[in-house]
Amino acid sequence: MKVATPAQLTAAVRRHAAVRTGSGLPRVVASGNFATPHDLLAAVDEGLPGYRLNVLNAHPGVPVRAGVVHETSFVGPGVRGLPSLAYVPARLSLLPTLLGSVMKPDVVLLHCSVPRQGKVSLGIEVNVLPAAVESARVSGGLVLAQLNPHMPYTFGDGELDTDLVDLAIEAAVPLPSPGGRSVDDDSAEIGRLVADRIGDRSTLQLGIGAIPDAALDGLTGRRGLRIWSEMVGDGVLRLAQAGALDAEAEVVASFMFGSDELYAWVDQNPRVRMARTERANDPAQISRQPAMTSINSALEVDLFGQANASRLNNRIHSGFGGATDFLVGALHASDGQAFVALRSWHPRADVSCVVALLDEPVTSFQPSAIVTEQGVAQLLGRTEQEQARAIIEQAAHPDVRDELAEEAHHLGLA
Repeated sequence: MKVATPAQLTAAVRRHAAVRTGSGLPRVVASGNFATPHDLLAAVDEGLPGYRLNVLNAHPGVPVRAGVVHETSFVGPGVRGLPSLAYVPARLSLLPTLLGSVMKPDVVLLHCSVPRQGKVSLGIEVNVLPAAVESARVSGGLVLAQLNPHMPYTFGDGELDTDLVDLAIEAAVPLPSPGGRSVDDDSAEIGRLVADRIGDRSTLQLGIGAIPDAALDGLTGRRGLRIWSEMVGDGVLRLAQAGALDAEAEVVASFMFGSDELYAWVDQNPRVRMARTERANDPAQISRQPAMTSINSALEVDLFGQANASRLNNRIHSGFGGATDFLVGALHASDGQAFVALRSWHPRADVSCVVALLDEPVTSFQPSAIVTEQGVAQLLGRTEQEQARAIIEQAAHPDVRDELAEEAHHLGLA
């Protein structure tokens, strides 16, 4: 690994692109979520008139200009709704396979810790990046890094030998953190209902947001909990501080987002192991975790127990992500559970989030239960008529229950 100036790196990218002409727009794969290396990305953007930028959950600040195609399998707020968006449907566990075959990267951009003993760490964002690096190394791609002293050094699949990186720039940039916690009454009730169904020695997978936060708040009194999750945040730190986690088990995750306190806790913490997506999201691996409990949200659910978590108003809103990977894995685990948790009513759109039949493509179906602030609709092992009745009576908002019951009759569910 050679440390360069941004101008030197820009020149190197231009030379690399000139050598690899004839294959269409070059593909640039960059750290996403909350670890995008913006300084590095700006230097690369200056060197390429046009390219495909592949970032998972891109946030505002990524280049948005003519010539940049925003290719992704999980749409973030920085590119949502753009005419340049090129959504590639894929469960997250399958994306590394795509990066090694039909979507080989020409350039990979990493946001790393500073080197330690010949290695750098991907810190808070591992995800599909090891697969992207391996693919680039095999196909002659360029691997670039932004070295940031604020990036914690985490152990696991995100540790890379420095000789895997061609060029790096140095940029001391604070990592993003969420704002102050705010859990509304509905989220608090949903979190309580979920937490009540999780016992000691369970393994947890949770997303980000008020509902997972509230569920974790209700688990601080449990003991022997384990974490096998796509993402972790400050809620996991609160469990650790409360003594709720199994002290002998590793905390396994693929990326994280939280406070400076969380980042300090994971820095060189042997209890925390960051896993590449092929491992973290592998349903077979997930199914081996004791009492695996998956908690995911959705935009809407229907009376067949189907969930839409990816599309809104006939446009892609996010993507499959890892929800299906974890739902399938959890349901195959011993004593496993998979919850879809959401509000019964969307306050801004002023519509029910429980509908008779989805208009949008299905993201997942048949969880253990659907949980709203109204209650818990148990699904698994029930007939479709029993499932529909439980969703109407225990999960739907009272204002739409009569209408849903009538729709259920027309759909043969009553």
